[in-house]
Amino acid sequence: MCGIIGYTGPLDARRILLEGLSGLEYRGYDSAGIALCTVNADIELYKKVGKVSNLKEYCDRRSAAAAHCGIGHTRWATHGGVTDANAHPHRAGRVTLIHNGIIENYHDLTGRFRLEGQLISQTDSEVAARVLDQIYQGDPLAALKELAEMLEGSYGFCVMFDDQPGNIYAIRSVSPLVASCTRSGSLVASDLTALIPYTREYFVVPENHIVKLTPYKVNVYSLEEDFPRVVPEMMCVNWNMDAAMKNGYPHFMLKEIHEQPEAMKNTILPRISRGLPDFSEDGIPDELFTGCSQIHVVACGTAMHTGMVARAVMEPVLRIPVHVTIASEFRYEDPLVDEKTLVIVISQSGETIDTLAALRLAQEYGARTLSIVNVKGSTIARESDFVLYTHAGPEIAVASTKAYSVQLAALYMVACRMAYVRGKYSREEAVRFLTDLLDSVPAMETMLTQADFIRGIVTHIIQSPDAFFIGRGLDYAFSLEGALKLKEISYIHAEAYAAGELKHGTIALISDRVPVIATATQEHVFSKTISNIREVKARGAYVILLARESAVIDSGLADVVIRIPDVDDRFTVFPIAVALQLIAYYASVGKNLDVDQPRNLAKSVTVE
Repeated sequence: MCGIIGYTGPLDARRILLEGLSGLEYRGYDSAGIALCTVNADIELYKKVGKVSNLKEYCDRRSAAAAHCGIGHTRWATHGGVTDANAHPHRAGRVTLIHNGIIENYHDLTGRFRLEGQLISQTDSEVAARVLDQIYQGDPLAALKELAEMLEGSYGFCVMFDDQPGNIYAIRSVSPLVASCTRSGSLVASDLTALIPYTREYFVVPENHIVKLTPYKVNVYSLEEDFPRVVPEMMCVNWNMDAAMKNGYPHFMLKEIHEQPEAMKNTILPRISRGLPDFSEDGIPDELFTGCSQIHVVACGTAMHTGMVARAVMEPVLRIPVHVTIASEFRYEDPLVDEKTLVIVISQSGETIDTLAALRLAQEYGARTLSIVNVKGSTIARESDFVLYTHAGPEIAVASTKAYSVQLAALYMVACRMAYVRGKYSREEAVRFLTDLLDSVPAMETMLTQADFIRGIVTHIIQSPDAFFIGRGLDYAFSLEGALKLKEISYIHAEAYAAGELKHGTIALISDRVPVIATATQEHVFSKTISNIREVKARGAYVILLARESAVIDSGLADVVIRIPDVDDRFTVFPIAVALQLIAYYASVGKNLDVDQPRNLAKSVTVE
């Protein structure tokens, strides 16, 4: 979950590292640090608690020698508290190291290499640095291979050795790293956002390979005997640097909320042929959809919520079981998965560690796997049998917005194609489904025009420590995501409940003026949901109701009504998503919080 960058080349390494860390800060912002290899081959360390801006100020106060090589890190704390000592890089003898991941056997290594009393920090990362220094005999490749054979857990390391000035070595297992050699020098980072200012071409560092970066060359070595060189698969970024900038918006989250209609079109339109969803360009055969007897959707957080919506859409049409499981639970269960199971794994980054482990477990059970990811060449994408890329561009804000919408769009297209090739939809029904999906794009645009209205209604929400979301059927699935958004960026305790369950215990939580965000868009349970709203209103709740334009709402039923465009029941999720995201966003702004970088969270979860 931490951010890593390394640079060697003709330019000012300090500037490049600090700018790169600013772009990677959404991966962690507990502390930041850089290590510079100066022109005199000395190593200078700069580390500071807090955000990258604190590190920049600290560096500006210290005079630094010229440097053209260095490594940088922005930390999301796992082992050890948030202190300068625990900040990366870690220096041990001849080794300077940064790390993303968790070394699970660091206690054993501490005893084995007699490190008690030597450690300056409380981190597993420093243990790795000190072990590497002890085993280093002048050959970086041999030492890194020996270290990798000892470690249990996940890691992405960038290392500088004192006797290898100007060179950086990197190795990874699970934790992501990408690298490139450009006219401006060689770079390695945990995310493309740090590379984009210098190049559009990159490669994903292969797992259990070593990368050596020199000022004008990047070599990749296998860990096999004699370390044969490997030619990596080069890729090209399909978005420009503007996509990773705010472009006039006060926060990345608001920009990304507004980017959803375009991201939807980029995901849907290239996959339409003769009015039907078509995955032939993705290399996904219809046999994948016709040959399964059940579906497992496995994901975490927001991605898991897209699975819950998809289940409600898929099961009534396909008439096969669709299970939705949190990835961290799936991997430790004994799931009922076999060769007739289609496992769909969803991850924005394609590096989510629990989801990756679940994918591997599913494959061990013989299931066929389809991943829905946003990052080309990511580990989950490469290890899945098939991959469906969403084309959302970079999502910088920690709270996911457009990734949610495009993941849903992808799942809806899969549902439509499956229904068609399994004979559950006629051609006309499938075309109509896809038409309705496309109609949800202007519906989202309509909701964006209500941003000022929504901003005006959050005043009551931010004055309360609690908020509750209720709905039935699909509306309940939408509500789960709305509650997550509100809690993660406004720190308001928010929970979602199936409206029909209120009387079975949770209505005890309803008190005078407590905010209840009720969603009532599903026609077949509309009257039932209205009855549940009356129940909470009778107990003093402050009700914010989301309903269709055409819905008849009695006066006094709700304190505020947010109207969404009239779209088919199955597609109300798309305008509803915009409304709930805006509620969360303006609640966070109203409380003067850090919208893009909420406390204790990081964008990509690459540790357990």
